[in-house]
Amino acid sequence: MNKRTSVALAATLAASLALGTAACSGGKDSVGGGREGGKNPATANLGAAVGGTPHKGGTLTVLSHQDFTHLDPARNWVVSEMNFGTRLLYRTLVTYKAAPGTEGGKLVPDLATDLGTPSNGARTWTFHLKRGVKYEDGSPVTAQDVKYNVERSFSPDLPGGADYAARYLAGAEGYQGPAQGKHLDSVRTPDDHTIVFELRKPFAEFPNAAVMPTFAPVPRAKDKGPQYDNRPFSSGPYKIDSFARGKKLVLVRNEHWNPKTDEVRKAYPDKLVVTMGLKANQIDDRMVAARGTDASAVPWGALRPESAPKVLTSAEVRKRLLAESQNCTDMVQMHTGRAPFDNVKVRQAVQYALDRDSVLTSSGGPAFNDPSTAYMPAGLFDGKQPDTLRIPATGDVAKAKELLKEAGKPDGFSTKMTVSSGDKGRAEAIQQSLGKAGIKVTIETVDPSAFYATIGDTKNRTDMVYTGWCPDYPSGSTFLPFVFDGRYIKEKGNSGNHSLFRDDATMKRMDEIAAMTDARQAARAWQQLDGEILAKAPAVPVLIRRWPLVLGSNVAGAYGHTVFGGQLDYATVGLKDPSKSRD
Repeated sequence: MNKRTSVALAATLAASLALGTAACSGGKDSVGGGREGGKNPATANLGAAVGGTPHKGGTLTVLSHQDFTHLDPARNWVVSEMNFGTRLLYRTLVTYKAAPGTEGGKLVPDLATDLGTPSNGARTWTFHLKRGVKYEDGSPVTAQDVKYNVERSFSPDLPGGADYAARYLAGAEGYQGPAQGKHLDSVRTPDDHTIVFELRKPFAEFPNAAVMPTFAPVPRAKDKGPQYDNRPFSSGPYKIDSFARGKKLVLVRNEHWNPKTDEVRKAYPDKLVVTMGLKANQIDDRMVAARGTDASAVPWGALRPESAPKVLTSAEVRKRLLAESQNCTDMVQMHTGRAPFDNVKVRQAVQYALDRDSVLTSSGGPAFNDPSTAYMPAGLFDGKQPDTLRIPATGDVAKAKELLKEAGKPDGFSTKMTVSSGDKGRAEAIQQSLGKAGIKVTIETVDPSAFYATIGDTKNRTDMVYTGWCPDYPSGSTFLPFVFDGRYIKEKGNSGNHSLFRDDATMKRMDEIAAMTDARQAARAWQQLDGEILAKAPAVPVLIRRWPLVLGSNVAGAYGHTVFGGQLDYATVGLKDPSKSRD
């Protein structure tokens, strides 16, 4: 899944850790890779809920520096927004357990009664829906509504969503959605509570895909095309009361949500208010102080570097700090379809020129980040990434210059790189290190809410982008094909493969691995393929980071969910004393 590039810790945090904290030790984490760190004051709440016992009632406030990219379940494929949407507004066939640490990586039924039943050699999957699940108007959720949302996810005017349906459903090639009355024969609904998916090839991991918002219900009568993004119809515990883009989103209870049908969501607050358009430093200061209504608030974005000393020097504030692994790999992706990056020597020169240590420092240092030496995160390599290229962490400028000379560019070249505004510090570290080899990079920053739309426009984007990818579940099949399979590149709304990498040998090998029935054999094959793609250098892995959050002092039941990139799990968060919160 796309990783929202956003504000994060930088060099100030690394300096602050010298005040008495030890660096995190690397270890194996849960779903999607990453690691559990060694416990220290900066990460003392890693892998556990904090804040005591939540109670029902009150208003939870979310302080945000940005607008939502998408809330439409057909388009929602960014980690933080998937978390928000699937935990609060709509339910999916299957979801992840609401628990900190490795427990959060376990699949549990959601709309469905179980995790699905395979047949026909895992080419057919059948799900039976629970009874008593209702929308915000009291009408029942039906299997036909799930089918309809799967179909509308193919609509060209609804780009950006997860494309598992397009990759696996039989007869999906060329399908353009249900607008013209055409439907997918490979999704059948024998009755209101049964849905059957016919796949074009075996897919034993299909239940993992069924957690995607694509598999949430949307009633045909409520669909408003692109405008549905502003007002998705709720099947979850909350419904939208009001939404002013870029300003405020207010959620109130869906009175027809039945907790007896939902083992995941606790829905403690009566109301959630997302206040947008705030300055990131303002949010940090408010969260550190936690006065008034801010005691019942949580931040949307991660802690800024300037705020680190205020947090790490205060024992009281440190108790309110979460820092779970994001399980996502940050990468510099290069446009392999355009000169000069159509030359593998040029791309390899970028690999060697990049000073990962410098980027790591700009991102908060080793306590909150690990340098990445492979594309897939550590969890997909049995806990430790390999270092097949053995490029020094500080880079090798001499080797980079040698490669540029071999590519016919002894004097280097100039290029542009697009980054989310929150990643500007990392981009500047990349700019400086590449500049030493003669690669002159101009940085173009984009607001986070528009970032993926900008880099997803393949005709008009820059030749380099700084982004990342998170496995949707613990398999190489949910990482490498999404980032490097050229058959799924789109002109608009392109996701994942931002290097626009089209390599026949790589795609052939992906198909061979996908056909393997032995999960261990497939895992080893994905690991080997990671190194083979790395040698062709369509992208440079940079780092894997954590997501630090300072919570309000009245917030309870909060933890970073490993599947959702370390973001706060909205399924269980609540307030210690609801009477102390107010709008």
